[in-house]
Amino acid sequence: MSISLAKGQRIDLTKSNPGLTRVIIGLGWDTNRYSGGFDFDLDACAFLTDQNNKCPNDTDFIFYNNLKDPSGAVEHTGDNRTGAGDGDDEQIKIDFSKVPSQIHKIAITVTIHEAAARKQNFGQVSNAFVRVVNEENSQEVLRYDLGEDFSIETAVVICELYRHGSDWKFSAIGSGFSGGLAALCQNYGLSV
Repeated sequence: MSISLAKGQRIDLTKSNPGLTRVIIGLGWDTNRYSGGFDFDLDACAFLTDQNNKCPNDTDFIFYNNLKDPSGAVEHTGDNRTGAGDGDDEQIKIDFSKVPSQIHKIAITVTIHEAAARKQNFGQVSNAFVRVVNEENSQEVLRYDLGEDFSIETAVVICELYRHGSDWKFSAIGSGFSGGLAALCQNYGLSV
């Protein structure tokens, strides 16, 4: 049975789900009626950070041009450029057993590609969600629906998966950023 979370809630992933090592982070969204002449291209990303909340290397930033981290622990399944249809628009797979010991947190984010040039923002996005699915049995473990809290933001930190001792936990963040992908990269210690 899936658990539904609200912004700010945290929940244990691996302790209450013994044997959970491989998950699929499914992200989805819809766009509101928009007549700006451009399609919306939202992109999911993962930032693998150390205890200082910074990416140790550029390869710890997983996105459409770097689909897999060197350890093989985190893999982006590919870019969906339209977000059309129901269900997950993009997915990121995580194998907790392979996450390097220096990585303490995996931040899952979504940005709008070329948001400034296309005059797009998250105020024009609706029904955004993230869900965690057990890859072994395809069962949804939890879901976080973001709501409509955004206006001018062009990037959102959706959630974080973080170490707590030997276990992994999930935190529903839902924090917006202006400045798109560049602002997120700088936040996690990467130069753009």
